Amino acid sequence: MNLLLALLLAASPAAAPGPRTFRVDYFHTGNATEERFSLDRLVVEPLPWPGSPSRAIDESNLGKYLFEVRDRDTNHLLYSRGFASIYGEWELTPEAREVNRTFHESLRFAAPDKPVQVLLKKRAKDNSFREVWSLTVDPADPFVDPSTPAPPGTLLKLVDGGAPVDKVDLLILGDGYTEKERPKFEKDARRLVDILFTYSPFKERKRDFNVWGLMPAARQSGISRPSTGIHRDSPVGSTYDAFGSERYVLTFENRRFRDIAAFAPYEFVEILVNGNTYGGGGIFGLYSTVAADSLWSPYVFVHEFGHHFAGLADEYYTSDSAYAPSEERVEPWEKNVTALKDPARLKWKEWVTPGTPLPTPWAKEEYEAHAREVLEQRRRIRAERRPESEMDALFTRQRDWEEAFFRAQPAAKQTGAFEGAMYEARGYYRPQLDCVMFTRDRVPFCSVCQHALSEVIDLYAGPPGKAPASPK
Repeated sequence: MNLLLALLLAASPAAAPGPRTFRVDYFHTGNATEERFSLDRLVVEPLPWPGSPSRAIDESNLGKYLFEVRDRDTNHLLYSRGFASIYGEWELTPEAREVNRTFHESLRFAAPDKPVQVLLKKRAKDNSFREVWSLTVDPADPFVDPSTPAPPGTLLKLVDGGAPVDKVDLLILGDGYTEKERPKFEKDARRLVDILFTYSPFKERKRDFNVWGLMPAARQSGISRPSTGIHRDSPVGSTYDAFGSERYVLTFENRRFRDIAAFAPYEFVEILVNGNTYGGGGIFGLYSTVAADSLWSPYVFVHEFGHHFAGLADEYYTSDSAYAPSEERVEPWEKNVTALKDPARLKWKEWVTPGTPLPTPWAKEEYEAHAREVLEQRRRIRAERRPESEMDALFTRQRDWEEAFFRAQPAAKQTGAFEGAMYEARGYYRPQLDCVMFTRDRVPFCSVCQHALSEVIDLYAGPPGKAPASPK
C-alpha cells in the first residue's frame, strides 16, 4: 500500500494527495420491463481519486445511464459521468423477457467531505435522462468501509504520461495468468498497448495517457469457457459465453473486479484474459476484454476498447448476436450510428463528403451474401469444436475478401450514411464503409469514431475549456 502511494506521489512531486476514491457498490435487479436498485456497501478505496476537479462534469451525452453527485445542502452538481452496464445489455436479451436477474455494479467518485446525494438516471427513448434511483451518501457513516483488500501484485507502469490527475489512466488487468506466467502477462500487456497507440487518435495523444498493469495470480491458467465444459475460478472471474454468445467475454464478479482494480489509479480498464480462443467484450465506462493469445487480439483489443472508452457502437450486423431484434428504430446515443430519421440533422453531417447522397448506396447485397457463407462456416467450426486455427484461417480469408471488396467500392473513401449497423441490416446506418468498429479489416477508426474518441480524451486530459479535437 505504501509503495503504491509513493509511486503516485512520485509522478507529481509538487502535488499534495487529493481525496481518496469513494465507491458505491449496489445491486441492479430486474427484467426487460422493470428494474430496481439496492445498496450493497460504501467503500473508500486505497488510492487517491485520479480525476481532475476541473473536469468533473461530463457533457458528452454518452451512455445508457448517467450518475450525478450533488451537494446535499445546495444541490450543486459536483460530479457526473455517463456509462453503460452489463444489466443494460442483458435487458435486451430474450432471457430478460422470461426471468429476473441481479447484477452487481459500482459508481466511483472523489470522496466527499460532507453528505452528498447520488442520483442514477437512465436514458429514455427520447434520449433524455430520467432519474431511476437516489441515495444519500454520508462519508461519516460508520459503515463506510475504508479497509484495504489483499494486494493483487506489483503495479506496473507501462506508459508514463505524468500525474494521474492530468491524464487518462488506463489499467491493463490480467486474468487467468498464474504466478509463473507473470512475465507473459507483462509481455502481452506491452504488446497490445503498443498496438493501441498505432491507431489515431491514440497515436497523436499518447502523451495524455498513463497505462498501468496489474496481474493477480491465478491458481490455474486460463478462464472459464462453459460451452466446452471448462470452468476456472480466475481472480477477476472472466468467462466466455456471456449471454450465450461463444465469443463474448465478460466478468460478472464486479465486487471482485473492483477490489483488485482499486490498487491502480484508473478510469478505464482492459482485461487481458490468458487464452487463445477468439473473444472479447467492451462496455462503456465499465471495462473491455480480449483473449491475449488469439491471432486477432490486436484487432479485438482496439475494437473493444472503442466500446469501453467512447461508447462506440458495433457497426457490424451479419454476425450472431445475443440481443433480441429491435422492434423499433430510435436514434442511438452512440456517436457512430444513426437511425437517419432526418438526413438534414445527421449527427456527423459536418464530415459528410460533399455531394454524397444520404443514405449512401453501396453493394450491400453482395457483401451480405458473402457474410452469410462465412457465418455458416463459423457456426460449424464452433459446433464441431474444431481447432482454433481453422477459425483463424476462416477469418483471414474473410478479411482478405472484404478488403478487396471495399477497395473496389466507389464510396470507399466517403463519409455518408451506409445502411447496416448495430446488428441490424435495415434501419441503422454507419458513417463509412469500413472501420475498426465494422470489420476485422486492417483499417483505422473512421473519422467520426476518431472524433468521438478524441472528445473522451479531452474530458480526462484536455485543459479546461479546450475545444474537442478535430478528427484525423
